[in-house]
Amino acid sequence: MKKSSFNRKDFKVDGGYRSGLEEEIAKQLEASRVEYEYEKERITYHRTCYYLPDFKLPNGIFIEAKGRFTKEDRGMLLKVKKQHPDLDIRLVFSRSKARISKESSTTYGQWCERWGFPYADKQIPEEWLSE
Repeated sequence: MKKSSFNRKDFKVDGGYRSGLEEEIAKQLEASRVEYEYEKERITYHRTCYYLPDFKLPNGIFIEAKGRFTKEDRGMLLKVKKQHPDLDIRLVFSRSKARISKESSTTYGQWCERWGFPYADKQIPEEWLSE
């Protein structure tokens, strides 16, 4: 029987396990004379996400229409931009002067300027359509 020497301060059960169930399983394995390792190997995984733009113009510009611009929306757009810097994503807000939160003085428009997203209010500017 092989136990990991891995030790964490947050273990709540004597014997180095995180729960009573883990401890009972370890006892079962030991009683059955089955060798095991506990929390020794780390397996990396990735959650698949996708972005569904509101509009794609014939010129390749993506338009995202936003009344509310939530923290989740902002984070998602930054991730998309980082992974796909060649995409031309632009935002059209109901009101670009709205603040991103009650605690912040940053507006939707200022956020876009900071992160390099072109933006407009209420409708798509004609120049975006004719590019």
